[in-house]
Amino acid sequence: MGNSKNDSVADGDNSGGDVPDSDTAIYSEGEKVLAYHGPRIYEAKVQKAEVRKKEWRYFVHYLGWNKNWDEWVGADRLMKHSQENVNKQQALEKKQAADKNSKSASRAPQSKSKSSTDVKTEKEDIKNTVSKGKKRKADSIIEKDIDASVEKVVKIQIPSSLKKQLVEDCKFIQQDKLVKLPRSPTVDDILTKYLEYRTKNDGTITDSVGEILNGLRCYFDKSLEIILLYKNERQQYNEAVVAANSVSPSTVYGAEHLLRLFVKLPELLSYVSIEEEALSQLQLQLVDLLKFMQKQQGTFFLSSYETWKSSEKGKDK
Repeated sequence: MGNSKNDSVADGDNSGGDVPDSDTAIYSEGEKVLAYHGPRIYEAKVQKAEVRKKEWRYFVHYLGWNKNWDEWVGADRLMKHSQENVNKQQALEKKQAADKNSKSASRAPQSKSKSSTDVKTEKEDIKNTVSKGKKRKADSIIEKDIDASVEKVVKIQIPSSLKKQLVEDCKFIQQDKLVKLPRSPTVDDILTKYLEYRTKNDGTITDSVGEILNGLRCYFDKSLEIILLYKNERQQYNEAVVAANSVSPSTVYGAEHLLRLFVKLPELLSYVSIEEEALSQLQLQLVDLLKFMQKQQGTFFLSSYETWKSSEKGKDK
């Protein structure tokens, strides 16, 4: 997925007093720039410029995007807002759109009617927009109503209290405070508790619910290291999971990291071919699980994180 948002935010650790490689910042506060995020380039504005870990770091706001996307980045992620670089941005957009459309066309079945073809094209356009991770006012794309005839992406509405939990999670990480591992309850415990909750309330439980939970557990285990960790959590991950060999992340991490997965799920699922009925069922189950986590928020989530130090001698965080 290219550079993840989490890595970028975590990179903003402040080491006051460090000497930068250059006395003068390349970009100034208030300057309009072009910024790489993953494989794409977006217009942004420099909000702050500070020396962090002996190099200049820039806190940028992506123009037209929710401030939740604001992040600290290095100079290697930025370009001057010149006509030459704007042309480079547009050329990259065209190339990636052409590549994606080419792949979509090769998979799409031929339709007999023009109207059906138009609808399929619109569906593909929406799916492609989300799967690319493109920053075109993401919050409004996810949250506002879209015509049901062309809606083919999973929309996951995260409860407001859990959104605040995500914000607090980010703040703790920026303060070099991490979740103490292993967590209790773990992701595996939470999914098991939810299955028990559904069984008790429904009397019987369908196989599809169990399959969805198993799939969610699999997604978590596979994606945690790649897209769910902040940079300054990686050493902790290596000690808690990698060094333990056969341990699964879902038996070590808890609600804090599971919630991060829900933010990424719409994009991850956009790569999967899912029938419309199964898609609706999946969406309902995921939203219901989030509501369950919200009800148990005081039990599942930590109210504070701890300053973490590596257990390896001489490796302080």
